[in-house]
Amino acid sequence: MNAIYLSAAHKSSGKTIVSLGLSFAFRQQNLTVQTFKKGPDYIDPIWLSASSGSPCYNLDFYTMAAAEITNLYHQHSHQKDINIIEGNKGLFDGMQTTGGDANADLAKLLGVPVILVLDATGITRGVAPLISGYQNFDKDLEIAGVILNQVAGARHQKKLISAIEYYSDVPVLGAIARSEELIITQRHLGLMPANESSKSQEFIKTAAKKIAEQVDLEAILQVGKTAAEPSKQAKSATPNIISPPKNITIAVAKDSVFGFYYQDDIDAFAALGVDLVYFNTLKDNKLPAADGLFIGGGFPEMQLKSLSENHNLLIDIKAKIKAGLPTYAECGGLMYLSKRIENYPMVGVIDADCKINKKPIGRGYVQLAPSENHPWKNVSKHIFAHEFHYSKLENIAKNTNFAYRILRGVGVNGKSDGILLHNLLATYSHLRNVGGNFWVEQFVNFIKEIKGKKL
Repeated sequence: MNAIYLSAAHKSSGKTIVSLGLSFAFRQQNLTVQTFKKGPDYIDPIWLSASSGSPCYNLDFYTMAAAEITNLYHQHSHQKDINIIEGNKGLFDGMQTTGGDANADLAKLLGVPVILVLDATGITRGVAPLISGYQNFDKDLEIAGVILNQVAGARHQKKLISAIEYYSDVPVLGAIARSEELIITQRHLGLMPANESSKSQEFIKTAAKKIAEQVDLEAILQVGKTAAEPSKQAKSATPNIISPPKNITIAVAKDSVFGFYYQDDIDAFAALGVDLVYFNTLKDNKLPAADGLFIGGGFPEMQLKSLSENHNLLIDIKAKIKAGLPTYAECGGLMYLSKRIENYPMVGVIDADCKINKKPIGRGYVQLAPSENHPWKNVSKHIFAHEFHYSKLENIAKNTNFAYRILRGVGVNGKSDGILLHNLLATYSHLRNVGGNFWVEQFVNFIKEIKGKKL
């Protein structure tokens, strides 16, 4: 096992840039690279997948049990030359005051050495007590090295390294100079997704070049060799899928607008024998032949004109949903199915208008309880998920039925989420096929049931 955990003292320290640069730089050395992201984030995994050349997987304490986390990690890290886990926020940041769900806890759970990416802006000698404090805060955690980021120049770098070497035993594995070439455009929910930009691969190559020049790649690999081997117990934690329903095809929206899908959810569809056929909401004029429809999250608000002008696809989607096509839509997908986003006409199957707010409406983890109206079978009594949206629905039809009661979070109106219409379930919450919430199998079985009735 060869693995490293990239964390920081606080968010926006440059973890993603370093992760991208290392992933591609190691690929250029003909090494197989597997990436993971802590938390529910969709955007960083899109970038990490593009950089590593293989799908990135999320590891999340809120939606996953410890056994699920270790199993997913060991399943995909096995026999890789280097595994890179990118943390979220700071090393000790989490929901609980006493810990248990922070980056440090995940690193200890998986037995992976931590490398701190430290934003050196405006600091010199002060970096030493920062590192010492992080070491002393949790004696069971291994901080195996630091990578200095946003270094102002040679003099600044020398002061930083001298202080670290004098006051601590933590090795400096690299010092990255401040550079405008290492800035990814920021969006209201974080970085601009890589699937939106035709220049994303060019940026990754630039990042890899600069990281390789300023970070000791061989030292990183040596640190990674200290990672723990997977346990036999963790390998057997995956739930078995019984009697996979065959001959089911689901159309999935995937393009520069809609790209927020968890890879393990996609894997679950494959394990069920489902054939996923992808379509482009900007270019295709009709849906592919399918038994069901899945429209995930994304940023439709960024390409409203192009979405709205693809009239034939809008008409086709509306007609097929009204005719009973089993459909599941999340966040951006829900927005797309409304009558309009701002002043741009959309699919119009949901009787509501979508407005974009300047401040977040719902942002963070949610907890849902299914209502008696939920059309899927064997739904968990408590569902742990998340939401990230600046939009809200207005002028919602008074007779609207909902699939969930909100126990934590905002959803559609603060009380309910999951609009039910025909055979459609459209929600602001992003579900994940883990933690007892095996929604993929529930949705597929629902499609199978509807298909059986038609036959």
